[in-house]
Amino acid sequence: MALALKALHTSFAVHFLAVVGAILVLIWCISFRGGLAWDSSNKNLIFNVNPLNPFLLFLLSLKELFVYKKMFVLHPVLMFIGFIIIGGEAIVSYKSLPLKKPEKKLIHLVLHAIALILGIIGIYTAFKFHNESNIANLYSLHSWLGIGVIVLYGIQWVYGFLVFFFPGGTPTIRSESLPWHVLFGIFVYILAIATAALGYLEKLTFLENSGLEKYGSEAFLVNFTAIVTVLYGTFVILTTLCQSPTEDEYSYSAI
Repeated sequence: MALALKALHTSFAVHFLAVVGAILVLIWCISFRGGLAWDSSNKNLIFNVNPLNPFLLFLLSLKELFVYKKMFVLHPVLMFIGFIIIGGEAIVSYKSLPLKKPEKKLIHLVLHAIALILGIIGIYTAFKFHNESNIANLYSLHSWLGIGVIVLYGIQWVYGFLVFFFPGGTPTIRSESLPWHVLFGIFVYILAIATAALGYLEKLTFLENSGLEKYGSEAFLVNFTAIVTVLYGTFVILTTLCQSPTEDEYSYSAI
């Protein structure tokens, strides 16, 4: 089933929301939360490091790049930009790009691999923050779902790699697996969006219990960031239901 919309057109909304969401989460973590370090006497600053984040590296001068070899951002930045956005772009790229099948498969595979790696780093730094702050691990619904999402995401990636990329399954196996692969991938991504929304809620609740104004600018910023995250995920899923540039075996029409 495909909607009477072009996937390429709806993908523009995906890219726009990705930029807006990235800006919002960076503003939150840099302007309000401080954008913090891997190792610090203030353990709140550890609550996520991303040495691969291109946005912050770009903002540094060459001298600062030499001094600060470990660039650090909060957990929401790593998980949203690294996991949600790149994971969403991986899904959208396979549906909307007017490329040949091998090229789209490679882009799809690589982007998902990057998202998975950054997601694992994000989860590791969350454990690091908890352990060094004497906070219990895995006590919240957000953390439970987060572990589940990363495990399912990894299983999905490995299965896709083995069946659709290398060594590759038989034509029959690939044909029968495709609709389930797509359906399971969409399910995991929806679950990731829900987990992210719970994460915003959990963090904001902790901050408000620590004295943050409930109607202050930071509270509104976090809520708007969560809304943009949900909208981003919505348009990613919508794009998978739209028409590919060419309706052929490259598309998700098997759904």
